[in-house]
Amino acid sequence: MPIRRGDTVIFPHPPVLAAWAAVGGKKESEGPLAQGFDELVQDAGFDAEGCTGWEQAESMLQQRCARHCLRKAGIAKQQVELAFAGDLQAQCTASGYTMRELGVPFAGLFGACSTMAEALGLGAVLCASGAARNLLALTSSHFCAAERQFRTPLSYGAVRTPTAQWTATAAGCCLLQPEGRGVGIAAATFGRVQDYQVKDINNMGAAMAPAAASTLLRHFADTHTGPQDFDCIYTGDLGHVGSQLLRELLAAEGFLLKNHVDCGCILFDANEQSVKSGGSGPGCCAAVLCGHILPRLRRRSQKRVLFAATGALMSQTTFLQKESIPAVAHLVELRAPQEGEAT
Repeated sequence: MPIRRGDTVIFPHPPVLAAWAAVGGKKESEGPLAQGFDELVQDAGFDAEGCTGWEQAESMLQQRCARHCLRKAGIAKQQVELAFAGDLQAQCTASGYTMRELGVPFAGLFGACSTMAEALGLGAVLCASGAARNLLALTSSHFCAAERQFRTPLSYGAVRTPTAQWTATAAGCCLLQPEGRGVGIAAATFGRVQDYQVKDINNMGAAMAPAAASTLLRHFADTHTGPQDFDCIYTGDLGHVGSQLLRELLAAEGFLLKNHVDCGCILFDANEQSVKSGGSGPGCCAAVLCGHILPRLRRRSQKRVLFAATGALMSQTTFLQKESIPAVAHLVELRAPQEGEAT
């Protein structure tokens, strides 16, 4: 059974990620991680599939990603006992419409860009406790849908600031099982909301960096570990600005992050793709996880990593009311399969 230690749940018998998949859009196909995707879609609107809006298109991204994952796992959707899914749209409508098509038991999550780590942590708890045998964790984002909801209509042509990030048009999906072959989830740390009174919607990295620092520090304390115990510490999605702030915050606590990589900094090439401070969105870190991090663990080129996803918890209403931007970060510790074990 799982063991609770502080804010962290430790799994003596780690549940596993048995399969995973990533789907991306045109800009993702032009980035440095393009080869890791299971599918890259050039038409972000899915016009050929009859989609009439960006919101429908994001649901199509999720559906394709889930089907890739199930195909790779070799199971039918009827065998899925629960799906945790979320997105950035109001009321998580992309996920709701996806589950209308898949027809599996569904629990919607909203953690903004932290949703994938939240889903993995909750899914691991259920699998380890015997409450689920086949559980999907699925998140997505769509640049056009997010821009329209949180910033300005695309036709407005607003100038992006240097601290702004580019919402990924992408989705990531994982299948969790209580045991078997796959990448193990050794622990999960659920974050506490942090608010450093940042109000600039074009500087999400600054709003979310304190949440990432808080969760990492609590994980280190709960597990008696430090950055040196991991091959890599992945965050998502702080971007270049937020990553620098995170390193400064942890350095002030005596921790030097020499092995830190942010998903928002590697999904796109900031020098060539005009994404300013990097990528963002629930689909950004989910796609990097499924297209880059998990394959590295499967190959055992990395054996023990932290995946800490951060989310800004404002809405379009609170932003207009000049509220500050609270943030949260959830974390899972991932371990490579035992040597000689196929996934």
